Order: sequence, then C-alpha cells, then structure tokens
Amino acid sequence: MTDMETLRMAFIEHWPSWTVTFLLVTAAIIDGWMLKVPNWLTFPMIIAGWVYSTAMFGWAGLGWSLAGTAAGLALLLPLYAIGGMGAGDVKLLAGVGAWVGATTTCYAFCVSAVVGAVIAVLMVLVRRDWTKHQSQFWMIFHEIMTVRDPNQLSTIAAERKSSMLLLPYGIPIAIGTILYFAWEGMLL
Repeated sequence: MTDMETLRMAFIEHWPSWTVTFLLVTAAIIDGWMLKVPNWLTFPMIIAGWVYSTAMFGWAGLGWSLAGTAAGLALLLPLYAIGGMGAGDVKLLAGVGAWVGATTTCYAFCVSAVVGAVIAVLMVLVRRDWTKHQSQFWMIFHEIMTVRDPNQLSTIAAERKSSMLLLPYGIPIAIGTILYFAWEGMLL
C-alpha cells in the first residue's frame, strides 16, 4: 500500500476527527485574524456533532454527545463569566465535545491549556515586557480571590481589555486538540 493510499484509508476511517480538525483550523485562523470565533462556525459544529453521534450510535450517542457539549461548556464558562475569554472560544470547545464526547474533550482541554500557557509566555517574552504582564497577572489573581463576583470581575476585565495582551484562545484550543487527536491515534 502506498503512502497516499494509507493516508486515504486513515482519512476515511477517522473522518469525524478530521472534520473537527478542519473546523478547528478554520476557527484558529479566524480567531487569530479577527479575535473572534464566529457563531456561523460554532453552532453548526455543535449541531452536526449531535446529528453525527445520533446517526452513528442512536440515543446513547446523542447522550454521549450532549455530555461532551456540556463538558466543553463547563470547562471554559467560568473564564468567560469573569471576562477571561470570549464566548466563541467556549462554544468552540463545546463543539469539540459534541463530536468526541466528554472524556476526550477534557483531555484535549488540558493539552490546550498547556499550549495556551506556552503561547502566552512566548508572547510576553517576544514583547519583552515581563514586568508589566507579571504585575497584571498578580493583579487579576488578587481580584479573582477577593472580588469573587463574576459580574464585577467581568466589568473590571472589560475596562482593562485595551491595555492587555490578548491571546486568541481558539488557537490553543485548535493546537491542543489536534495534538491530543494525533497522540491518541485519532487522525492516522
């Protein structure tokens, strides 16, 4: 079997993971360019995941898909609630969950968090403004520990947004999830 034939067979066998990968790459490009993951991408991704899971595995598949969607939402909603990320990033991870279920979504989230941390540190190092960002980090940490009201934290974050170095989190979600898919053999 040639390399192309092997790749074609892997694509056919793992087409759901490749579909999610394509959607994640698209979301990452848009998020990197516009600092937004659009609803026209995330909502169809979620619904298609529900339809796929139901068609392939029946009602149990729909339950598995809904649990994955809920896991994706639950992992990022707290950060969204305090102004730490956009709603599109939350819906993107929910879309991943709709396709691959709760367990895979949780592991992909963990890899994405590490990727996001590495990218954030690299962004700070490239800008050579470690002191400013370290001080902002501790200020935000202190606010989270003392204010504890998500609405107030969100307001504070919105006021501070123009002075922050923003990380389009769709990029770490895409990289982390695709790395996890590759590690688990979900692509080839």
